[in-house]
Amino acid sequence: MACFLVPTAEAIVTTVIAKTAKDEKDYTDVNIDTGIEVSEKPVKMSFVRKLRWLSNMLWGGAVLLCFEHLWHGEVVPFPPFLTAASDPADTAVMLHEMSTVGVCMAVLITAVWVGMVIVSNVIENRAEKEAPAASQEV
Repeated sequence: MACFLVPTAEAIVTTVIAKTAKDEKDYTDVNIDTGIEVSEKPVKMSFVRKLRWLSNMLWGGAVLLCFEHLWHGEVVPFPPFLTAASDPADTAVMLHEMSTVGVCMAVLITAVWVGMVIVSNVIENRAEKEAPAASQEV
């Protein structure tokens, strides 16, 4: 009924944090000579950029769920907007769904994002370690 509100609330928080946080520039140091020798340091992404991944994932899921609830008539374009909010018995069911299904969806999306950040960090660290070895071989 209103499970999409929990990921939406998390999306709002992550968006505000990502917009207000100071974004350190992604760094890359590229020296290109006459086409014979190319020296490149690996690129590391800032945490703010990775936080935007979470924000985008949450917004995408929330919009998709909102559309699904609109499609089934659980959300309407006029007050009280949530059909379950008009009846106190339905409101209790709605709050239970938000606290179970909504929280589980938000936690699952955040867990997938944490996995993405871990994989990204492993790839960045591996590239950083291999970069000096590749430059010594040349």
